[in-house]
Amino acid sequence: MISSQQVARLSAAMPFWLTYILPPLVWLGAVKGGAWILLPPLATWYLFSALDAALGLNEENADPLTPDRQLIWHRLGVMLWAPVQFATLVSLIWYVGHSGHLSALEKFGVMFGAGVMSGSVGIVYSHELMHQKNRLERRLGDWLLAMVLYSHFRSEHLLVHHVWVGTPRDAVTARYNEGFHRYYPRVLHECPRSAFRAEAALLARRGLPWWHRRNPFWLYAGLQLAMLVLALLAAGWSGLVFFLVQAGVAIWQLELTNYVEHYALTRRSLGGGRYEHVKPHHSWNSSHTATNWLLINLQRHSDHHYKPDRRFPLLQTYAETDAPQLPYGYPIMTMVAMIPPLWRRIMNPKVKAWRCHWYPDIEDWTRYNRGQTPMPRAGG
Repeated sequence: MISSQQVARLSAAMPFWLTYILPPLVWLGAVKGGAWILLPPLATWYLFSALDAALGLNEENADPLTPDRQLIWHRLGVMLWAPVQFATLVSLIWYVGHSGHLSALEKFGVMFGAGVMSGSVGIVYSHELMHQKNRLERRLGDWLLAMVLYSHFRSEHLLVHHVWVGTPRDAVTARYNEGFHRYYPRVLHECPRSAFRAEAALLARRGLPWWHRRNPFWLYAGLQLAMLVLALLAAGWSGLVFFLVQAGVAIWQLELTNYVEHYALTRRSLGGGRYEHVKPHHSWNSSHTATNWLLINLQRHSDHHYKPDRRFPLLQTYAETDAPQLPYGYPIMTMVAMIPPLWRRIMNPKVKAWRCHWYPDIEDWTRYNRGQTPMPRAGG
């Protein structure tokens, strides 16, 4: 017999399982074509944002000391996504590659919808999994990243971003006034290189060369190559195109999210290449209810960087006095980021207010705005 405690745990986890509506929606688009291909982006970007407007903020915090055994339904929802996305993606590639009822535009729409699924959910879930110590969870995270050809993200995120967030050494921290269309090619160029250098440096500290088998880039290459070959076998060159398009859409969504999460927020330089510890005020926070269901509390990003080992159900949210708040959830904010003048109009005043509140002694921010260390006020 199921106990009341088990029912309560299942009920708490169920909203996070809403993401499982996406594979059927992508399939509906593939089978029916027409306007049905719009369902995945409409659901992720607009439906959850509309639910945010209806449900408001969720500022309740779970007990951060809750043991893993009480989070089984939360964990299971994340772990099962990898095989579900894999099966959905491969079967879609085969189906679209062998069906003749879709126009070229409709096929692109299905590819785009698959990328929305892989980016809005798959990469977010891989992010949760890569932070865990459990080997199975980490491998599931690697598998999800291989499905979008972005395996280096694990190394870059854990070894570079979390160490150097809010500093000029972190490519992912968007600079003040840096529009997304300048940011995006920059991170696509810089992040794989910084990820490889970080892994090579880690091996060197252990007395091993970069080409040693313990370098995860060998694993990344193998998994990504396997996915490319599988797409080719499933539907030939059209299958490969499908796979590449959905991967591109997913990567675009990831980097839009990265852009929003830390835009123009910086840690104080302590000199000698050292910086203050990461605090909640070094990430943009959002407590919007429904989009946190969609993104498994990724929007509680202030706490994630403050306590990276916390599982997503235990991430804490903060008041505006402790962490800067986004006016809307990530789906709306990422759409705004695609229009740089609108983005600057909304976010630059917030950045200026944040600087005045947390760093009133720093008067010259121009060097940081160029990706350099800001200068403190004389005597500050």
